[in-house]
Amino acid sequence: MVCLGGTLSSGIDAWLKKVDYPIINKWYKKELETDGTYHEDTGEGLDNFHVGVSRGVGGIAVKKDSAYHISKNFVSYKRLTTGPIRTSFVLKYADWNAGEDVITEEKHISLDYGSNLSRFKIKVKGTDHISAGLTMHENDGKISVSRDKGYVSYYQPHEESELGTAIVSDPEMILQVEEYQNGKQDENNVYTQLNVQEGYVVYYAGFTWKESGQFSNAKEWENYLTEFSKKLQFPLQIKYLK
Repeated sequence: MVCLGGTLSSGIDAWLKKVDYPIINKWYKKELETDGTYHEDTGEGLDNFHVGVSRGVGGIAVKKDSAYHISKNFVSYKRLTTGPIRTSFVLKYADWNAGEDVITEEKHISLDYGSNLSRFKIKVKGTDHISAGLTMHENDGKISVSRDKGYVSYYQPHEESELGTAIVSDPEMILQVEEYQNGKQDENNVYTQLNVQEGYVVYYAGFTWKESGQFSNAKEWENYLTEFSKKLQFPLQIKYLK
């Protein structure tokens, strides 16, 4: 979920749902046209994931010297597909600065029905690397890194439940993983630094919520990430026989 307003940051939101059907349009309608709100759970889930200026679940930054620099909210968007199997769109950002470097950023995001992870293809100029971040909120979660499987996971207590977030990429594209804390609210993130090739970076980012019933603990979440990584590294191939 990408924040559509009310913020000046480019962090990625997470809407926590308990059901296996699409709910975004339904929740927006409830928020805008009724006395209800998607910030309260009435059986389907809710939005209680705080993003602020953090990277949320997969927002990017560029590290320059010892500091991480980020863009503001997107300035335009274009819908490509609207389901039911796949939702995809493009977000464009105003140029922003990482130190003295000017960064041009364009996000191509797609989410397949039934998947916990969205695909991010970032078109970027002005840097040869970007860092995809996961917010650490209260810094009371567990970071798990598997370089050979290409994933970084952060599993944390959340309200009265638990939440897992992750970045998954081609292992060869991962340059380093850093737990970054500077003592400022919302700026504590675990970053996966990724190599830019031919002007693009591709990675997957997403989450699980214990209340959804999909995964009951960090180990089950990491097993899912392992299987997801295998599918990326060894994709299904179809051959036509003449």
